[in-house]
Parts: sequence; C-alpha cells; structure tokens
Amino acid sequence: MSDIIKEIEEKYKKLGQDPETYLKGLYHSRPINYWDYIELDTLLTLQKPRTDFPDEPIFIMYHQVTELLLKLITHEIKQIVDDESISTVLFKEKIERINRYAGVLTASFSVMREGMDYDQYNQFRLSLAPASGFQSAQFRFIELYCTDAQLLVNTRVKAQVNDTTEMDYIFENLYWKDGGVDHKTGNKTLTLQHFEDKYLDSLKAAAHKYKGKNIYHRFLALDQNSEDVKELKYALREFDHTYNVIWPLAHIKTAGYYLNSKGENKAATGGSEWQKYLHPSYQRRIFFPQLWTAQEIENWGK
Repeated sequence: MSDIIKEIEEKYKKLGQDPETYLKGLYHSRPINYWDYIELDTLLTLQKPRTDFPDEPIFIMYHQVTELLLKLITHEIKQIVDDESISTVLFKEKIERINRYAGVLTASFSVMREGMDYDQYNQFRLSLAPASGFQSAQFRFIELYCTDAQLLVNTRVKAQVNDTTEMDYIFENLYWKDGGVDHKTGNKTLTLQHFEDKYLDSLKAAAHKYKGKNIYHRFLALDQNSEDVKELKYALREFDHTYNVIWPLAHIKTAGYYLNSKGENKAATGGSEWQKYLHPSYQRRIFFPQLWTAQEIENWGK
C-alpha cells in the first residue's frame, strides 16, 4: 500500500499538483455502480418515437446500436491512422477488432428484416421523412479514415480523378451524392441538403487531414514482403469485403423486403433511388484496391 501511495504522490507531483488533494478526493468518492458507469438511466430514455406503433422503438434502437458499432470501428481506426509508428502486429490486432464489429453489423440486419411488423413499418416510416440512414456521418467519416477521397467518387468520373484533383471537385462527385439527388428533377433532396449543411465542412477537413495517412496508406508504407504484413493484408481484405459488399447486400435485402416485396417499389424516406444506391456493384466502393485482383474488382458486389 505504501508503494502505491508513493507512486500516486510521484504522479501528481510531476503534474504540478498536490497529491494530498487527490487522495482526499478519492476518500470522499462514492463507489461506482454499473448503472451510473454506463449512464443506463439516460441510455434507456433516448428512444423518442414519433408515432404510437409498437415496433417504431425497435427501429430507433436498431439504428442507435448501429451508430455505437460504427463508433467502435472509428475508435480502432483512429488509433491506426493517428499513430505514424504503429507496429504491424498492433495494426493487425486493430483490424481484427474492426472485423468483429463489422460482422455484428452484418448479422444485425435480421433485427430489421425479421423483427418488425411489415405494415407497422410502412406506416410509421412515413412520419420520418426526410430523415434517412443516408445521413449517418460516422459512416462517411469511416470511409475517409480508410481510403483517399478520390477512390470514393462515382464510377462515371473515377478515371478522371487522381491525387492532384481539387477536393471540391471530388466532393461534388462522391458516390453517395447519387443517393441524395431526386432522380426525377436532378435536384438535391432535402435529406442531402440537411446533411451537407451539418457535416460537409467537417468531412472535407477529414479528407484533407487523412489524405496520404489513412489506413490504406499506413498499409502501403509497410514492408510488403513481411509475413506479418501478408496476414494484415487478409484482415484488410476481410474488412473491405464485409463493410463494402456483405453489409450493403444485407441492407438492400432488408430494404427490398419492406419497400418492394409486393412489387410496390416504394420510395425511401430520403427519396433516394435505393435499389441502385445501396447495391455495391453500383457504388463500387473499394477501400484498398491494390489488395484485389482486376477480376475481383470487376466482379465487386456481383
């Protein structure tokens, strides 16, 4: 005990603080409870349904859990991209953690597909417009932490952009902009307008900050002949495929059940042409193209 107290004293003296103050504070502190530590009471009040349909809270909680999983992925990614000297072993450990989170994301769509009443969903969703999962900013930030923005442009212009292309041009042609344009008028939907008003400047700042030092470049900077790097390559391929193919396919299958299983071809709440926007063969989103063969890229999402 005396050794621990001595270490505490040394710690706070190095910080220019009075150790006695912190020790007295520890003495007066209450033991922590599980419910206080995870803010349980607050957490369980974060569901605010807009209708009286019993299944709407399921829809809300599902998306809240999704955002927490995206935060877990972001938590691991930032430790990679912000550490210029990260070891290959730690790099691989972080990607394997990310793969577990991405696997949960994919499996979780059964909650949406099988966990809500068809008729209830198609009623309460009408009260949500123009809100849409399209507006998940974490999803967009993860893309920019993983790869260069020019690899995220629409396939129509992908051959025209490179490392020197102006960021404003790249952002005007990002693949997901197609999901925020009214295909009848060609105008931006309210969903996209709201999203850009809130997040566009922050997304551009992230694209500039992590250009050349995102996950893709952290990997390319390693010795490619190392056995550890070869193992890391397989982990990165798994993440790329899970996040950019398997998860979107699970999403489109669920959307198809609720929006088109009876041939109605209903519009998404955000107004997107969801069949094309969600399908990975249309998005052609590939974080790490150098890790895939030309044939694998050609058959992406098929």
